[in-house]
Amino acid sequence: KKDIPAVNFIIHEIHCRRNIEICPYCSDSIPKSEMKNHIESEHGQVTCKCRMKMENSLLKDHEASSCPLRPVLCQFCDIQLAFNKLQEHELYCGARTEPCGRCGRNILVRELKEHPRVCG
Repeated sequence: KKDIPAVNFIIHEIHCRRNIEICPYCSDSIPKSEMKNHIESEHGQVTCKCRMKMENSLLKDHEASSCPLRPVLCQFCDIQLAFNKLQEHELYCGARTEPCGRCGRNILVRELKEHPRVCG
């Protein structure tokens, strides 16, 4: 799967056929001596903390972007919690009130960013 000089093609092809395999899962070119390790480390099944099973190579992306237990920050109080708890927490957290420093009214935390436009 790489460009090589035409004069070396036959020797290169013989070398590749003898020493390289195509991974049946990801189609990468892997040295035959490393294929077993590649399959175990990249394509072996693992279980995430959310109990979902997937290939080992997909775990980091899953944990970062789609795991329901991935850590996220509340937009109102910056507390870190699991993604699947975020909505419930933000409904409660955003419904708290804080006094406005300019007008003195108690303002919902979720409205604090927009309040200065209508303050007073």
